[in-house]
Amino acid sequence: MEAMDMRVVWASGFGGPDVLVAGRAEAPVAGPGQVVVAVEAVSITFVETQIRRGESPGPPLPEAPYVPGNAIAGRVMATGGGVAPAWRGKRVVTETVDDNGGYAEQAPAAVEDLLSVPDGLGLPEAAALLHDGSTALGLFDNAGIRAGEWVLVEAAAGGLGSLLVQLARAAGARVIGAARGERKLDVVRGLGAEVVVDYSEPDWTDRLRDTPPTLVFDGVGGAIGRAAFECLAPGGRFSIHGAASGAVTALADGEARRRGVTVLGLEQLFCLRTGMRDRVQRALAEAAAGRLTPTIGQTYPLEQAAEAHAAIESRSVIGKTLLLP
Repeated sequence: MEAMDMRVVWASGFGGPDVLVAGRAEAPVAGPGQVVVAVEAVSITFVETQIRRGESPGPPLPEAPYVPGNAIAGRVMATGGGVAPAWRGKRVVTETVDDNGGYAEQAPAAVEDLLSVPDGLGLPEAAALLHDGSTALGLFDNAGIRAGEWVLVEAAAGGLGSLLVQLARAAGARVIGAARGERKLDVVRGLGAEVVVDYSEPDWTDRLRDTPPTLVFDGVGGAIGRAAFECLAPGGRFSIHGAASGAVTALADGEARRRGVTVLGLEQLFCLRTGMRDRVQRALAEAAAGRLTPTIGQTYPLEQAAEAHAAIESRSVIGKTLLLP
């Protein structure tokens, strides 16, 4: 029987967004313990743009050419040996086998990685929550947010930041949302932040003198993270989860201790692999109940993956960026 093929996007090598090229590949076959998912939504992660450039933040670089993408949502179309046939037709969200292969019409996944998408929740929303929902809940749990305290969320209009704003608000905190540009600040206001600040403006932290945060979620790092640390109230918590600026916030030895500040460092992310499945299920359930809404700012057809990567790297995107095969 002649092998079926499908539409994919290949990374032809390492470099700029133009290395992402639409093409075709042989459709996957479900191996033992695997399923094949008919992909309806792919969540693009910032790490995928780094790997495409040949800059890995941790995972080993794949051999080019390769098909990127590992966060997908869709319907199970085929099952392999040892997998219950009842999975066929189910709406699922999952990581792909080998952490690649998601920029495609079909992708293989291990059955133990499948999560059923609750009724009432769209597949694009589920894809948007697979990584950011788990991370946001993990950071939220670690930070121990208290009702009434001021919480500063950097990159508050991003996929992760927008969830942190909502979680902090639901816990009774008063939220300061920091982002770049009026378009993003409007989104942050809509999420319920009481104060919004544009950190592209000089001395942006001056606006926080009357509302010094006792907790900062630092996903930007660099000069912005440093300025956020400086405005943190004594005895506060500084939770680091990213370095979108290109550098983690630099803190001198003993500096936090002298101010009584508790630093929840970047290493907390490595611990969040434990319990990830439970947190994703929590996020999906909260979203299905209408208590948590992923911000999907822009979607692209599969063939425009290069344009999607370029938009992410230009810092012009809001929330999550999805491909819709």
